[in-house]
Amino acid sequence: MPLKVNTKQELEDFICQNWNEINLWIDDAQSKLPQPFTSSVDVRESRTKFAPVDHNMYPAGFNNLCGKDLARCSKNFREAFNLVKPGLKRVGLLPESHTKNKFYLDHLHHLKNTMEMADTEVTIFSPDETLFTESGSEVLELESHSGHKITIYKAKVMDGVFLPASPSHRFDFEIILLNNDQSVQLPIDWKSIKTHIQPSPYVGWFKRQKILHFSHYRDVANEFAAHFNINSDLIQAQFSSVQNVDFSSKEGLEELAQEVDKVLSTLPAETSVFVKASQGTYGMGISVVSSGEEIRSMNRKIRNKMDIGKNNLKFTSVLIQEGVETILKYDEAPAEVTIYLLNGKSIGGFMRTNPLKGTKSNLNSQGMIYQKFCISELKENNDHQIKEAVYSTIARLSTLAASREMKELTENV
Repeated sequence: MPLKVNTKQELEDFICQNWNEINLWIDDAQSKLPQPFTSSVDVRESRTKFAPVDHNMYPAGFNNLCGKDLARCSKNFREAFNLVKPGLKRVGLLPESHTKNKFYLDHLHHLKNTMEMADTEVTIFSPDETLFTESGSEVLELESHSGHKITIYKAKVMDGVFLPASPSHRFDFEIILLNNDQSVQLPIDWKSIKTHIQPSPYVGWFKRQKILHFSHYRDVANEFAAHFNINSDLIQAQFSSVQNVDFSSKEGLEELAQEVDKVLSTLPAETSVFVKASQGTYGMGISVVSSGEEIRSMNRKIRNKMDIGKNNLKFTSVLIQEGVETILKYDEAPAEVTIYLLNGKSIGGFMRTNPLKGTKSNLNSQGMIYQKFCISELKENNDHQIKEAVYSTIARLSTLAASREMKELTENV
């Protein structure tokens, strides 16, 4: 049977005209799976397709969402909290340890404030003793880039419960929101923790692999496309992978170079590929190449960048991903869209621009600028004629893939 949707324009029209049916299909598929409580998806739009190029379960950019979306998001948090416990009030927020990043502190302020608008009490805490060593205190008082005051309380674990290091404070959390991506696993016996934790502590980057995520996304994209009679190439980037690569010793680089050429041979002329560390985050461990020879001739500086990531995580598994050249621009700078989600539903987004980079480059790097935009217009039970509906659909499909990934990663813990 001929495909109903063969071009990018046909895809945009189809999604806008069938918004309800598409979201019901995703809702039904998600209902059978565990949900990433929070997540964000980077979406690239080229001349021929829309494709997710990264998925994070511990997003760190709530400060980049517009105020209108954050206000609406508080209602989503309330609904999500009620699923854990009706009327839930006391929330513990466990952050990253890089508290000297003042923009990250802005994010913590907005995330905390949004949850508090959902009629909760939010306490930021950390069991990382190194955070408190320099201050010599059990309470860390910090100031964000925008001047917001952030208080982080030192915590310890006793009998499966996080308790304040100082008896003058009280936690009594009913839920813990984990906002630490665990590039290196926190030294906590998560199985012993009695408090409900979201997202799961077992899907941090110490265990996640981008290769696994995009394998699940390929299945989701193909199933979605088959159900709605869509050309699946319109909603995904092609990819491959190579294991046991050591950029420091150059072991495995020849195999990687050969696989790069193999992937490029299946793509249109002049396409580049993104070579990504499978466990990379914060835009680290990424190179853009146009031939396998560029892998073979990598200088030491680039190999060092590809070798070690956040928290000295050694990269050995590599994703080779079709370079989706962005057609989006903001103030003449190339841009891509990031969509934030809560329990698999889109809640906001922003554009990441980078005037120092080209349309084929990794924009999540030095020079990037965030531009807010609102997606609150995407109401249920309405069809739409706006492109944000397409971005939301792609992000929701990516999060459905993350649900499958989460199920696989947590089945035997």
